[in-house]
Amino acid sequence: MYTRITLTILAILVLLAAGVLALVVRRAIRSLEWARKMNCTPRPLKKPITPQLVSIIMPALNEEANIVPAIRNVLAAFDDLGINGEIVVVNDGSTDHTGLLIHEETQRDPRVHVLTHATPCGIGAAFWDGVGASRGEIVCMLPGDNENDPWEILRYHKLLEHVDILIPFVFNKEARSLYRNGLSYVYRFIINTTFLVNFNYTNGTVMYRKKILEELDFHSNGFFYQTDILVRTVKRGYLFAEVPYRLDVRPHGLSKAVTFPSLMRVMKGYLRLVKDIHFSAPKLQNGFAAESLTAARHASISHVGAHQPAGAQA
Repeated sequence: MYTRITLTILAILVLLAAGVLALVVRRAIRSLEWARKMNCTPRPLKKPITPQLVSIIMPALNEEANIVPAIRNVLAAFDDLGINGEIVVVNDGSTDHTGLLIHEETQRDPRVHVLTHATPCGIGAAFWDGVGASRGEIVCMLPGDNENDPWEILRYHKLLEHVDILIPFVFNKEARSLYRNGLSYVYRFIINTTFLVNFNYTNGTVMYRKKILEELDFHSNGFFYQTDILVRTVKRGYLFAEVPYRLDVRPHGLSKAVTFPSLMRVMKGYLRLVKDIHFSAPKLQNGFAAESLTAARHASISHVGAHQPAGAQA
């Protein structure tokens, strides 16, 4: 008796599996028929992507030992990679010879420009002021401490033909102390958990399409600014890619990112972002920035969907 029941159950399961398989095959055949009708072969770009101007925003505060090699490394990377670029150095109230050295570099190469703050305003404020003064369609922050190799992020610039944000993550973690790595891990866990994102890193030399930054109505002035931008833009749905990035050891001086005042400003920025994301009334958004790749790719999906036969959606 039990044998018959077992055989009956197995027969039912086999029939169910066969039915599911038949449904999957049927839908696959319909999709192929629709693809043939739509001629959905890999689509080349309708026109070549015109070379875009890349603006490097370089905040500098008392970096007289590092600013010249930092500037010249970026210019060398532009030349090596065939990039049409400029550097906007933001002298954030330096009291040493940083300003004089920057001025000498502007005389040496017309691709270098300078913006000066009378007093220190913070790395976030320096970034946003640099973005406002830049002429490029693509912007990226590289600090004046020469800790970041410009080749490491600029090598990926052509990926911005497909997404609007490039987010680097450090793969050679041994370049930083155990303390810095532990702090980074805790920080990343808090950000990912709080805002339901899954970033590998948020404080690196991120590359943005400038148009998406112009839509943000809040600008964080401290070290939290990069995380603030990423959470706000990614939560809106802008497309991004994460890329591996090698970090160099800082040649001279100490990082200003882990001082007590900086950490307090990070905490303040975090609480503001929590308020805006989780507790403020959502603002009506009119889609994506008109010249963003995200808008173009969503438009292409809508265009294909409008031509899809009704039977193919069953």
